[in-house]
Amino acid sequence: MLVKTQTIEQQASSQASLQMVASLLDALDRPLLVSDRRGRLLFTNLHAQDHLNSMAVNPKADANLFSDILHTDRKTILSQLESGETEVSHPIEYEAEKYRARVRWLPEPDWLVVYLEPIAAEAGPDEAEMRQTVQELMQEREITYRNLLAAYLRLQEVNRQKTVFLASAAHELKTPLAVMKGYYDLLLSGSLGKIGERQRDILQESKESCDRLVRLVSMFLNYSALESGKLVLQLRENDLRDCVNDITGRWQDAFKRAAVRLEIKLHPELPAFKFDYQKVQQCVANLLDNALKHTPAGGSVTLAGGPHFWERRTSEAAPSTERRLSGGQRPNSVLVTVTDTGSGIASEYHQEIFEEFVRVDPSSSGMGLGLAITKRLIQAHRGKVWVNSELGRGSSFSFLLPIQTE
Repeated sequence: MLVKTQTIEQQASSQASLQMVASLLDALDRPLLVSDRRGRLLFTNLHAQDHLNSMAVNPKADANLFSDILHTDRKTILSQLESGETEVSHPIEYEAEKYRARVRWLPEPDWLVVYLEPIAAEAGPDEAEMRQTVQELMQEREITYRNLLAAYLRLQEVNRQKTVFLASAAHELKTPLAVMKGYYDLLLSGSLGKIGERQRDILQESKESCDRLVRLVSMFLNYSALESGKLVLQLRENDLRDCVNDITGRWQDAFKRAAVRLEIKLHPELPAFKFDYQKVQQCVANLLDNALKHTPAGGSVTLAGGPHFWERRTSEAAPSTERRLSGGQRPNSVLVTVTDTGSGIASEYHQEIFEEFVRVDPSSSGMGLGLAITKRLIQAHRGKVWVNSELGRGSSFSFLLPIQTE
């Protein structure tokens, strides 16, 4: 288990490093592009995007490196690189502005790295020494940029391998855990013979541990789907009351064993609307699990839900005075809130707790994925999630789901 924990921490560190390298490349003061052999753009830093926009080229609209940017035949560039040249310098002229495209080839991923730089006017003899110094500095900087790009590409591969590893490990664990859970249920039900009270207690504790592993595997599978972009919502007309009552019914025993009171307060006029039944159930389960872990015995957890008017402020919105005068807005969303009487969360952690692998209390169980997955699933429904909490005064996690299509 220690090895798995270390692996997760290494993967989280790799993902943070990947984002850092991407930010560094965006900070470069020169345009940088990466494409495949066919000219399909794979990466453009911020300066490159601005440069392409000035050339009336949209990098997000399937722009081609050779035909749309370099204005040359693909074979012309590739033949020079494959003949052994380390760099191909290709001039570009657009609206009286002259540029030089410096094209390099990365053999292992088979990608092309392109730097764009303006062609300065001819300098006088007195500027030769200065130009030489600048050229040397540019070469040193290019080496640094090249190393950063190589690190970025390596971290991309590590990030991909991490997602594949999580999905594979979760799939391998899913079936044996389901079998174990089924046997525990059979033993506890007495179908395989009578068991004593001591045996029942041991089996019950083992079943709870198995249930925690099942939830952890489910989180890994959902996290892998989110990371790989394979999340698909099954949006159907559903009743949120049935959805919430179904999932809370499964948690009643866990709350009773922890001596924590669970209260359900659902508005009688909750409307039916389109949402993914299982995904919303998972969000509610994650919030209940989080509340139960941080609420001591004798405390209480309240789950409330009801219609809500969600005022999305936009540039086209009416002035605030008109909004106040209209009054009685028709509900356009559903608000679900899980409130506990636990230890609470300091305000500086209110945003951080929704990130992957973050745990405010290191002694608590879990991998720090529940709230991160909840945030992504709610955002996939075009909703939002947040927390209100103070140390020593419990926590209140809320999410909004829109009931009107836009």
